[in-house]
Amino acid sequence: MHAAEENVGGYTVTTDPARVDAVQIHAMLRTAYWSERVRFDVVERALKNSLVVVAIENATGKTVAVARLVTDYATFAWLCDVFVMPEHRGKGLSKRILTTLERDERLKTLRRWCLATRDAHGLYEQFGYRGVDAKAWMEKKPPAENWREVE
Repeated sequence: MHAAEENVGGYTVTTDPARVDAVQIHAMLRTAYWSERVRFDVVERALKNSLVVVAIENATGKTVAVARLVTDYATFAWLCDVFVMPEHRGKGLSKRILTTLERDERLKTLRRWCLATRDAHGLYEQFGYRGVDAKAWMEKKPPAENWREVE
């Protein structure tokens, strides 16, 4: 097992898959603009197939922050689902989570890390992320009903 774990300021930050609580993470991500009303089964499968780092509040045992890395562990990683509960923001948890991922020995050979954000450019720029040539990237967006709960 390559799990990292660190206690910082009343929180445990860990990549241990056994500490990933899909129910709590699903509840958090349903409130994020990029995954509003996402189905539980979709989140659960995404977590199982990604490198996940969580911050757990030591006093309550609740997951209060998460980041997910979709990677082949060799050349490429997509950072996504970075979320800190509003009441726990401003405590450095997002930076601690990103640092934990960047220090992971399994990721040392990656040639490219990427992400998409609407509102956190300043955070990611501190970790070396820069804008990309939009012409070089393409995307496909299947219908939302494939992953979203039906109203």
